[in-house]
Amino acid sequence: MAYRYFYDCEFIEDGRTIELVSIGVVDELGREYYAVSTEFDPSRAIEWVRRNVLDKLPGPASSLWKDRATIRDELYEFLVSPVRKKTGSHPGERIELWAWYGAYDHVVFAQLWGAMPELPRALPRMTKDLRQRWDDLGRPELPVAPDSELHDALTDAKLNLDRWAALEAARKGRSEDSYSL
Repeated sequence: MAYRYFYDCEFIEDGRTIELVSIGVVDELGREYYAVSTEFDPSRAIEWVRRNVLDKLPGPASSLWKDRATIRDELYEFLVSPVRKKTGSHPGERIELWAWYGAYDHVVFAQLWGAMPELPRALPRMTKDLRQRWDDLGRPELPVAPDSELHDALTDAKLNLDRWAALEAARKGRSEDSYSL
């Protein structure tokens, strides 16, 4: 059984570097993780990021603001603990990461550990892409969130879980239809 995690990262990027702003992760059982990095430079953000991401972050006194090392350690424990409880270990092939347009998200995620080779073996080397799965399944109807709620990493992670459920329902419906011919 794969343990699926749906996540989203908000970040600042300039075409050469990517800085984590926040990360939200949910699993299929409803567990959640959310943190905001204390180590990004808000002055590097373009106006769109300031308006749509930075303005939605919790106040600076919130305990959700953490340094990258704390985020890394808490996130690792969050991701591996269900697998460890079930199997007594934490094999990487048991964890799946899913995101919407997940390429940049995976880079930001992996950089919490440094260069890609430093990513712990228990964690996947790739993020599976919900947007690509949606295309592959013929673009079935998906849940949407109001624009005012988007670009909050935890809200977007929850939306990704809802998208997964809709895609799985479409996939199963498609399979049943093919047998009824």
